[in-house]
Amino acid sequence: MARKRKGRAISGWLVVDKPAGITSTSVVNKVKWAFDAQKAGHAGTLDPDATGVLAIALGEATKTVPYITDALKCYRFVVRLGVATRTDDAEGEVIETRDLRPSDAEIAAGLAAFRGNIQQIPPQFSAVKVEGERAYDIARAGGEMDLAARDLWVDRLEMIARPDADHVELEMVCGKGGYVRSIARDLGADLGCLGHVLWLRRTWSGPFTAEQGISLEVLDAQAKSPELDAYLLPLELGLADLPELPTTAEGAARLKNGNPGMVLTSNAEFGDEAWASYMGRAVAVGQYKAGELHPSRVFND
Repeated sequence: MARKRKGRAISGWLVVDKPAGITSTSVVNKVKWAFDAQKAGHAGTLDPDATGVLAIALGEATKTVPYITDALKCYRFVVRLGVATRTDDAEGEVIETRDLRPSDAEIAAGLAAFRGNIQQIPPQFSAVKVEGERAYDIARAGGEMDLAARDLWVDRLEMIARPDADHVELEMVCGKGGYVRSIARDLGADLGCLGHVLWLRRTWSGPFTAEQGISLEVLDAQAKSPELDAYLLPLELGLADLPELPTTAEGAARLKNGNPGMVLTSNAEFGDEAWASYMGRAVAVGQYKAGELHPSRVFND
């Protein structure tokens, strides 16, 4: 007999406005404890010193995490010009300084190279795996690595403010796997002045915004109380970028058993990934083919 999971079988999304000084994993563990949830996971790591949207899935919503991870995200950040650090952020040891300061026009022109499909090398202090080890573990031990460049889609990158010669505030909208610290490092290198991230905030991630975010203070104050459940958002929000295909009671029953089920209407093309709903609730995610959804993930009640 399978052992019963500890905790509540509760499902949904919680948006946390993460403060600086705590890891994303620690926030997930705190949320899981506060809800007494059986299962929890997050969609997109934030560095410990970064703030803003950390979308956390509970229960069945964890099956929608890949769709939020793949969604566009928006970051507001300040680059400190003239200084390179070992970690590409303000926490790291200073490794080089330069007196050159680019003009606003030079910065604006330099940003063009970081839009669209770009190649980005992750920071030495990152969670990228190198022969089974995390890059940050190797870096902390004093090692240096030749990390491979990765594809990144940058939808938008704009200068928001230039408070003084040493700082520039930027906003970036990008796809999965973007490192803001790499943008700051590489922009500074291209401009000849060097640079690192002074502060960073994620303002939205897919359908989730910072305005929806709950603070850790509220989380602690209402932990394990019925009032906390009111902050949960529907798991269906994790499927917002996929076509929704309503189904019948019979179709829902077939889908829940892992079989293809008929859908009533379709705004999907043959072969598209989509999700079936019954009475507004997600039933399954799968591939649309000729009036049916062929499930790849099924949601339990």
